[in-house]
Amino acid sequence: MTLHSDVAELLAGAGIGDVDVDDAVADEHVRSSAYQRVVLVAASSRSRHRDRAMVAMILRDPSELGSKTAVVALLDMIAAKATGPAEFRQWSAGLLPEIGRLRTEEYREFLHRRIQDWVFHLSVKDGHVPAPAELANVTDWMQRVVAEESTSPDVLDLLAGSGSSKKIRNIAKNRAGTRKPRAK
Repeated sequence: MTLHSDVAELLAGAGIGDVDVDDAVADEHVRSSAYQRVVLVAASSRSRHRDRAMVAMILRDPSELGSKTAVVALLDMIAAKATGPAEFRQWSAGLLPEIGRLRTEEYREFLHRRIQDWVFHLSVKDGHVPAPAELANVTDWMQRVVAEESTSPDVLDLLAGSGSSKKIRNIAKNRAGTRKPRAK
């Protein structure tokens, strides 16, 4: 398998005909943009059966930053559509062997953390109130997302008291209505 054949197959599979494969192979920016389009098409599909093969092809790209970015976009879009943490956990488990093939450890860890963050988010969305130790195991980014989106008073109280940054704690306090008004 070559980069040319991977890019050609990804574009054809997504029905994208307006990207020149040779241009995409020659220019990592064109290729990265094409991957974003491929991922968007894949995420909008109801079928998830081709996702692992698609991710494998994208992650074989010599530009790991561009390929990691495309996979992050896919994770984010699929998580937004998931009906719950079990569904997302099962789907993402199929990607783990492909993610494990990345040469750059930092990128592998980032993708694993992103999956962990989304499982946490979907669990909270499903009604789970995390313990402080669980909260400490997710990124600041996900803590902020949950603080901005959760409607659970218990979750907001936890974030207001145990969020990893002042910004997260303040967002949660304001959303929970627990912040005391300033004296005038």
